[in-house]
Amino acid sequence: MAPGRRTSRQMQAAADTAVAAPDAAASPRRARNSRARMMRQYDLVERVRAYNPNTNEDLLNRAYVYAMVAHGEQTRASGDPYFSHPLEVAAILTDLKLDDATIVAALLHDTIEDTEATRTEIDQVFGHEIGALVEGLTKLKRLELVSREAKQAENLRKLLLAIADDVRVLLIKLADRLHNMRTLEFVPQASRRRVAEETLDIYAPLAARMGMQDMREELEDLSFRELDPEAHSVITQRLDALTEKSRNLIGEIETQLFENLKKHGIWAEVKGRRKRPFSIWTKMERKSVGFEQLSDIFGFRIIVTSLEACYRALGIVHTTWPVVPGRFKDYISTPKQNDYRSIHSTVIGPGNQRVELQIRTADMDRIAEFGIAAHAFYKEGGVSPTERLKHESNAFAWLRQTIGVLSESSNPEEFLEHTKLELFHDQVFCFTPKGKLIALPRKANVIDFAYAVHTDVGNSAVGCKINGKFAPLSSELENGDEVEVMTSSAQVAPPSAWETLAITGKARAAIRRATRAAVRDQYAGLGRRIVDRLFTRAKVEYADDKLKGALPRLARSSIEDVMAAVGRGEIKASDVARAMYPDYKEERVGRKRIGSKVKVAPSDVAAKSSVAIPISGANSELPVKFAPNGGAVPGDRIVGIVTPGEGITIYPITSPALKEFEDMPERWLDVRWDVDEATPQRFPARLMIQNVNEPGSLAQVAGVIAENDGNIDNISMRRRSPDFTELTIDLEVYDLKHLSAIIAQLRAKAVVAQVERVNG
Repeated sequence: MAPGRRTSRQMQAAADTAVAAPDAAASPRRARNSRARMMRQYDLVERVRAYNPNTNEDLLNRAYVYAMVAHGEQTRASGDPYFSHPLEVAAILTDLKLDDATIVAALLHDTIEDTEATRTEIDQVFGHEIGALVEGLTKLKRLELVSREAKQAENLRKLLLAIADDVRVLLIKLADRLHNMRTLEFVPQASRRRVAEETLDIYAPLAARMGMQDMREELEDLSFRELDPEAHSVITQRLDALTEKSRNLIGEIETQLFENLKKHGIWAEVKGRRKRPFSIWTKMERKSVGFEQLSDIFGFRIIVTSLEACYRALGIVHTTWPVVPGRFKDYISTPKQNDYRSIHSTVIGPGNQRVELQIRTADMDRIAEFGIAAHAFYKEGGVSPTERLKHESNAFAWLRQTIGVLSESSNPEEFLEHTKLELFHDQVFCFTPKGKLIALPRKANVIDFAYAVHTDVGNSAVGCKINGKFAPLSSELENGDEVEVMTSSAQVAPPSAWETLAITGKARAAIRRATRAAVRDQYAGLGRRIVDRLFTRAKVEYADDKLKGALPRLARSSIEDVMAAVGRGEIKASDVARAMYPDYKEERVGRKRIGSKVKVAPSDVAAKSSVAIPISGANSELPVKFAPNGGAVPGDRIVGIVTPGEGITIYPITSPALKEFEDMPERWLDVRWDVDEATPQRFPARLMIQNVNEPGSLAQVAGVIAENDGNIDNISMRRRSPDFTELTIDLEVYDLKHLSAIIAQLRAKAVVAQVERVNG
C-alpha cells in the first residue's frame, strides 16, 4: 500500500466520525476560506427531501462526508476547497429532481480520478450502481492524445458510449460542465477560451439534443460571455434597459392573456420571459439585423391543464389578435427529436407589439425545461432510467444513431465532425409517399433524406420528386415536403462528391463507406489485371480455385482481398504466383521500385529528377507518369488512368483529356498526393501567355518566374499578330499555391495580356 493511503475501512471510519459531527468537520475549511459558504449535509438532504420524501438520508450523509474527507486539503483555482465543486454539481442535479444514486455519484464523481479512492472502495461503501456511475465519469478523463481535436473527439465518443450504458452519466457531466463554466473566471486565461469553445461546440448542443433547454441556454450564455465579452456586455445592457422600459407592457400582456383565456373557461399560467443575450446575438448574426430591428425579444409561455386546452387556447389567441404569417409551428402533433412538445405562434398584441407565444401543458413544460431529466427517476423502481428512456425518449433514438456512426468513422476527428453536424441543426420534417415521417437537420437535402430512409436507397438514388415535381438530389428540404426517391440497380455506389453535399453524419458515413468499397473493388480489378499480366508473361496457369488453397500463405481471407492488396501494392503479383507455385522463379525486368513509390518511366517529363512520383493509391507494379500536356501539381485533385502495357498516367481532375476515358470506368484509379513537406519536390505545369511584343517582355516574364523560385523547363513562342506573341512555358513548381502566386504576378505585368494554365 502506498504511504499514507487510507483503506476503505479507514475512509468509512472517517466518514462516520464526520457524520456524527458535521459542523466540526466542515468548519475548518470555511474558516480558512471565507469566500465560499459550502452547503452543509442537512442543506443537501433537505433539497432532495423537498421532491423525494423517501430519500435515503444515511446514503446522502455518508457520500457527503466520504467525498469531503477524500478531497481533504485540495483546493480549486479560486482558492475554495475542492469539495465545493462536487457539492455544487450535486446541488444542480437536485434542481433537476434526480434520484439518490445520481446525487451521490455527483458528490463522488472526482474521487477516483483525483484522490486515493478506488472503484473497489466506492463499490464496497456505496454499492455497484453508484460505483459504475463514478467509473463511467472517470473514464472520460483518462485520455492523452496527440491533438486537441483528437482528445475532444475521443472524450465525446466515450461520453456518448457511457450515456448508452446509463443516461445519468450525461446529467452529471452536464452539471459538472455547468459549474465549471460558472467559475470560469478563476481558470488561467490560456485555458478559458478553449473550455468556452468546447462548451459552445459540444456540451450546449448536447444538452439541447437531450431536451434540457434551460441548461443549454445557460451554457451558451456563459460561453458567449467569455468568447465575446464586449458583445455580451452591450446586449445585456440593452436588454436591461428595454426590460425596464417595457415592464408595464409585459405585465399588461400577461394580464390580458390570462383574463382572455379565463373568460373562455381556460385556466392557464402565463409567464413572460426575455431571451438570453446569446440567443439574441445569434439571431442578429443570422438575419444581419440590429438590436432595434428585433421584435420578439420577449416571449410568453401559456401553461394549460390538458392537450385539448392547448388548441382551444390557440384558437382564442388567434381570434383575439392578428397572427404574424409564417410564425406558427405545431410541435405537439410533430414533436422534436428531443421530445420537445409545444405550439409556437407570434401575434400582434397590445401596443402593436409582436408577442411570441408558446402554448403547452405542465408536463410538456417540464420536459421542455429539463428534457430527459424530467423523467422522475426516483419514483421508478426495478427498471433502470436508461432502459425506460429507450422506450420513452426520442432523444435516445438520435443517440443510438450517433453511436452507430462510431463504427463507420475512420478517425476521431471524422466522428467529431459528424456529431457536430448533428448537434447544431434544428429539425425539418418530411414525408415519404407512404406517409412515413422523416426528421432531418435543417438545410438537409434529398441525399440526406434517402439515407435516412435506408442506406441502400441512398446508395442507389438517381433522382427524386419533391411534392410531385422533379428536383435535383441536392435540393434543400422544407417542413412538410413529400419526397419520393427514385433508385436504379445500375448504380451500385454513390458519387464520392455526394459526401460534400450531405448534411447528416449518417449520410456522410454511408457515402464514405460505399466509396471505400468502390475503391476496394477498383483496386481488386487493377490487381487482377496485374496478376493476369504476370501469369501470362510467365506462361503459368492461373485459376481461382488454386489461389483459394494459397490464401493462408498470403494471410488473406478471400481472393478479392488478395487482388485488392495487389492493386494497392501491398502484395506483389510475384508473391501470388509463388504462393500458388512454390517453385516459381520471378522474371527480373528493368523496371525499378523505390520503397512504396513507383519509378517514373524514362520517357516521362519528370524522369530526369530520378525521384518517384509521390502518389498514394498507385503503389503497383505499373509505372506512373504525369499527363504529357500540363502535368499536375500538389493541390490539384487528381485521377489515375490505367493504360494496359504502359502504366498509370496522372491527370488533374479538370483535364479535358479525361473525356476520352468516360466510357471506360475500369481504367479510372483513385489516387491522391503523398507529399513529404520535409523534402520538397518540383512538379510539372504548363502556362499559355499572351505577351505584348516589345523589347524585354520575355525577360520580364522569365524574371517573375525566377523571382518566385519557379524553374522554366521549356519555352515555345508563336507570333499571333504583329503586337502579340503566344508563349507556351513548361515550368516546375512546388504546389498549386506556388503556381497560383506566379500566375497572379504575371497577370500584374503590363507586358502580359493574358495568362492561362494548360491542363491537357
